[in-house]
Amino acid sequence: MSNLKIVVGSSNKVKVNAIKNIFANYEVVGIAVKSKVSDQPISDEETIRGALNRALGAKRFGDIGIGLEGGVQQTSFGMLVVNYGVLVDEKSQVYLAGGSRFLLPNEVSKDIYKGKELGDIMDQYANKRNVKHDEGAVGIFTNNFVKRTEIFEHIGLLLYGQMVSGKNNININNNR
Repeated sequence: MSNLKIVVGSSNKVKVNAIKNIFANYEVVGIAVKSKVSDQPISDEETIRGALNRALGAKRFGDIGIGLEGGVQQTSFGMLVVNYGVLVDEKSQVYLAGGSRFLLPNEVSKDIYKGKELGDIMDQYANKRNVKHDEGAVGIFTNNFVKRTEIFEHIGLLLYGQMVSGKNNININNNR
């Protein structure tokens, strides 16, 4: 096992477990870190910013910081669920990746326009508790063919691969 400590900027078990599944040979812990964006990010830009803020905050507690953030993006076809991740490595290089997108039913997206958070809407919609800490909206709307953990695992793999290759890192000083 490597001595690197990877910190996920969240205490959400879905996000932490996704990263643990990828970085199985490393110490991975989750720490609640503020995203410094709204509770329900409503654009790609805001969702990326939340992931970046979480990664930078998490990096203070370990060698590598990872931020994962879910949000929504309005399109002419309807509202999409979006997910992004940012990894800050031990050299403070920053990597960005996005995940799968899927369309929300209008009956769900209308409540987001009213200022509600998708996680709360999904609890009511599915008549369950803590959907965002379990299968997520993606699990509900795909009949569990795809789970939220899998989306964040895919993002984690994209981040890990970029870090290993040493390419595609972003300069956050130009994007603040």
